[in-house]
Amino acid sequence: MFDLLYKELRLAAHPNLYMFTLLGVLVIVPAYPYGVVFLFGCLAPFITYMYGRETNDIFYTALLPVKKRDTVKAKILLLMAAQMTQIAISLPCAVLRVHLLPEGNPVGIEANVAYYGFGLMIYALFNVLFVTEFFRTAWKAGKAFLIALIPASLMTMAMEVIVHFPGFAWLDSVAPADLVRQLPILAAGIAVYAAGARVAYAVAARRFERVDL
Repeated sequence: MFDLLYKELRLAAHPNLYMFTLLGVLVIVPAYPYGVVFLFGCLAPFITYMYGRETNDIFYTALLPVKKRDTVKAKILLLMAAQMTQIAISLPCAVLRVHLLPEGNPVGIEANVAYYGFGLMIYALFNVLFVTEFFRTAWKAGKAFLIALIPASLMTMAMEVIVHFPGFAWLDSVAPADLVRQLPILAAGIAVYAAGARVAYAVAARRFERVDL
């Protein structure tokens, strides 16, 4: 499996995957809707999957002495690696912005504990819908992207808007007490993301087994 992932990173990944992954640094930009960072984490895999379609990467991989299920697993691991790297890049920037911009983010949610919990849920929603729909044919990346992007975008907008309601102001806080209060959201995000990866793999692998390349 490591060899397949290495092949994905060296041959199948579009250069934009690495560029969009670096956009985790946008959480340090003042007055910016930080939820957009997660949408970049959804756009990057789509471009790579579409690039793979145009270069017949799926067909090439199927000719290798590997199981079709392993092809799906490698594609999902590439997607998850990009998303986790994007979060890892954003974390030090999120900590730094608290000191550089203590007045907060007037546009939407702060890059706090709740933000990352919701972000993992956004990723999970997109991954399940996109990967499972893509491997229905292993070809129609555009259709799969639209099916996944719309609900992911709606969830992102909901995250940005809800913090403007007084009852949910604690979701927009970086005060230590509120960060502790936000921990269940982060825990839920981690659980949903992990469960989403398992569901995406199980459904996508089953669908890909039926695809005649």
